[in-house]
Amino acid sequence: MLESVGVSAAEEAAYRGVLANPGCCLLDLARRLDRDVDELGVAVDRLEELGLLTSTADDPPRLLPTRPDVAVDALVAVRRAELDRVRAEARVLLTELRAQEQHRPENLVEVIVGQEAIAARFAQLLNGTKDQLLVLDRPPYAAPAESSDTQVRGLLSEGVAVRGIYSPDSLGLPGGVDEAYSAADAGESSRVHPQVPMKLAVFDRTAALLPLSVDQLVDSALVVYPCALLDALVEMFLLLWDQAVPVVPVRMDPLDARLMTLLAAGFKDDAIARQLTLSSRTVGRRVAELMESLGARTRFQAGIHAQRRRLLEDS
Repeated sequence: MLESVGVSAAEEAAYRGVLANPGCCLLDLARRLDRDVDELGVAVDRLEELGLLTSTADDPPRLLPTRPDVAVDALVAVRRAELDRVRAEARVLLTELRAQEQHRPENLVEVIVGQEAIAARFAQLLNGTKDQLLVLDRPPYAAPAESSDTQVRGLLSEGVAVRGIYSPDSLGLPGGVDEAYSAADAGESSRVHPQVPMKLAVFDRTAALLPLSVDQLVDSALVVYPCALLDALVEMFLLLWDQAVPVVPVRMDPLDARLMTLLAAGFKDDAIARQLTLSSRTVGRRVAELMESLGARTRFQAGIHAQRRRLLEDS
């Protein structure tokens, strides 16, 4: 029974013999168990080391057993500490292995197939993110939006910097604009760009998840580890970030702020009207007024001009 905590069968038999005859001497125990005294003495010494019994100062010494529950709890604690040390050593070895293998071509890209597998890998990468998450947000999604949103909120609460660039398609989903504003309120740095080329998530700049096919994330995806491709993906994100317009304006009327966000995303008047529950005529008039006041010829240009005039700023 005790082999799993480092006690051999012969040592356990000796311990059971002392439990049955507490206070016996080594010679008496050898006779009762019909074992060689010298061989049994080695087992008794080992049991003392493990704390399963103690010897008195009598002549000859008497053997006193430790209560099984106390002794076994102590042995389990020792074994657990040993296993923790082994686990820590294994992680050190893994770090060394990764340092050696990270530049091997076969270890730079991981292919994931299937919606459930992609969602699980995304969740795993999110859980391991400690410093920064960069996201290009556009449909389709492999995981339910509520699940990933909850995880991202958890990262924000832990002090992780989250930067998201939203596509018109994501803002055009039911509740999309409200969700973008909600994420910004939670601490996300959010921007909108009319031409988000793909869906992308970069975790601590050490791994990136992106679709194998730009329009079919749910079928297959790639995880890219540190290499020139990962560096290029990060640079692409930063270029888009510089071009994008902040989602949350701080110096505008709330309605104009949302209107400007949708303008910068490339929405037409009818789509803006549906998002803001206004009439198309009201939206058209307000868009014209905003573009005229900003001296903009295009809708996205209006967002850029507003940003340059510091009407639009990240929260």
